Amino acid sequence: MNSQDPHQTAALIIDYFHRTAIHHALWYAEVQHQLGPEKALQILENAYTLSYEVQMKRLGKILGFEMNEGIPQPLLNKTEAELQTLKENVAANWLANDGIWFQAVENQLGMSDAKRCNDACWAQFSPFEAWSVKRMLSLGESSGLEGLKRALQYRLYAAINTQEIVEETPDSFVFRMVDCRVQSARKRKNLDDYPCKSAGIVEYSTFAEAIDSRIQTQCIACPPDAHPEGWYCAWKFSITM
Repeated sequence: MNSQDPHQTAALIIDYFHRTAIHHALWYAEVQHQLGPEKALQILENAYTLSYEVQMKRLGKILGFEMNEGIPQPLLNKTEAELQTLKENVAANWLANDGIWFQAVENQLGMSDAKRCNDACWAQFSPFEAWSVKRMLSLGESSGLEGLKRALQYRLYAAINTQEIVEETPDSFVFRMVDCRVQSARKRKNLDDYPCKSAGIVEYSTFAEAIDSRIQTQCIACPPDAHPEGWYCAWKFSITM
């Protein structure tokens, strides 16, 4: 490599970040395969905490920023409005990445394989996201429906979609996706709803169960099911005490 070419060096640095992210994910996937999901999450807790500390300390020295209780100070210097905008755009990038992967499989192998990969991916990602939220909120293993209500507000989808909780009782509530970024985009293009029910069942049931294993999930409606204009999908979460 020509060391005098700053553009190429910068491109290589970005690729190093990508390789590090993939390597991190592959380690987790292999530990999960070898030792099971519960043990893998316990090991991930230690590995992620230490790796983050080491990496941010090194980057801080090079890029000239300090850490403040685990957060880069430049982020803490942003206004709340700036942080909200950044949060929404990071979440939007996650969704774009998800859609790009779906289309990459669909373009080569067709819709059936894309949906199969998508559903299998959600079976892995949704309980991981629940673990990540529980870790951030310090939720216990039996936080119940109140814990789930809190956790749903910290999902990536919560930053880019509009959602609501209705029909609350002591042992159940209904969660509705009022505005879905994916489905709304399809509606603007005069396309039918994307049939996401199979993925949704995996996504919501595994998320809820990972928050509290006592929680049961029921699909009220999700495309291709018919639904009213006021929401795209709805899910009932209940618990037996």
